[in-house]
Amino acid sequence: MNYRFLRGNQILLLESGTDYFPALIAAIDAARQEIFLETYIFEDDGTGHLVSGALARAAGRGVRVRVLVDGFGAREFPARIMPRLTDAGVEVLIYRREIGNLRLRRHRLRRLHRKLSVIDGRVAFVGGINIIDDMHTPHQTPPRFDYAVRIEGPLLADLHAAARRLWGLVAWANFRHRFRTLETVSPVAERRGTVAAAFLTRDNLRHRRDIEQAYLNAIAGARDEILLANAYFLPGIHFRHALVRAAQRGVKVTILLQGRVEYVLLHYASQALYGSLLANGVRLFEYHRSFLHAKVAVVDRKWATVGSSNIDPFSLLLAREGNIVVQNRDFAGRLRQSLFSAMEGGATELTVEDWQGKPWYKRLMRWLAYTLTRAMIGLAGYGGEH
Repeated sequence: MNYRFLRGNQILLLESGTDYFPALIAAIDAARQEIFLETYIFEDDGTGHLVSGALARAAGRGVRVRVLVDGFGAREFPARIMPRLTDAGVEVLIYRREIGNLRLRRHRLRRLHRKLSVIDGRVAFVGGINIIDDMHTPHQTPPRFDYAVRIEGPLLADLHAAARRLWGLVAWANFRHRFRTLETVSPVAERRGTVAAAFLTRDNLRHRRDIEQAYLNAIAGARDEILLANAYFLPGIHFRHALVRAAQRGVKVTILLQGRVEYVLLHYASQALYGSLLANGVRLFEYHRSFLHAKVAVVDRKWATVGSSNIDPFSLLLAREGNIVVQNRDFAGRLRQSLFSAMEGGATELTVEDWQGKPWYKRLMRWLAYTLTRAMIGLAGYGGEH
């Protein structure tokens, strides 16, 4: 495994935009030297205006602000928000700005999906929350359900290095030579708490399977309980077998999944796996209260992860992702309690009878969706990897 646990961190769990955006904007407003911000989506809405306004204010008082967005996820950003930021002195780069045609080529599908901010090398944010209103999704009453973390401590060295490295890489690829002169602050990596944590990335070079392998190691070592919440859940055979083996040796395996239809093909492809998981003792819950966007897990009440990586081919095979892995009972306990509260207030448990009782044509539709998704993965050149 290409990561290390560092002790002495302070890590605060942030639930949805209600917690996250005030904390992020406060940190930006307190910045004095440098800001790195990476996001998949940067929407032109109320939240986008608040965050972009804070970034512009920081640049106006002399802070060097670097914003990196994905060219597909934030495809309207260059026309709508970018001019206001650049006019204020913010440096902006687009990750793979031109998606080109729609043919399934792996180099066109590799996106920047991680959400990472590092401010003054002192505080960082990692999670699954994009720069978008929690209420942006149509026909949604409660806010989108997601998580992020606020971090101080020794882990800042790794987080700052990751942000700096990717900025330099994208600047080089875009021939933005003046952006490549990375005069950066030294990260403040002093002890701030007691939490042991690691930062995991997924890229297409040395860290292709770090996040997935961390999940598999935790699942293989579980002795009591696995609690997993994932917005887009389409695991490969090794991941599914790991969950089934855990359930068969007596571990309580519970998975909270998306109950509302957001992406039709992936939604029904995921449901094609329900029958096998349920038959092998895995408990499944669908979250209906709002759109589930979380990518988190808790194992044995002491291991936890929060980040941007879904358990699907897009995250595990294609995208740049970032997850925090924590070994701390207090943090894991808070996340676990938050998930169970969400399940009690907004989720429905599925049963084997639910799957078996569906009309044959609905089950067939789900298997066709799964087969089509697998075929698309194969056409993109990843059929033998997952």
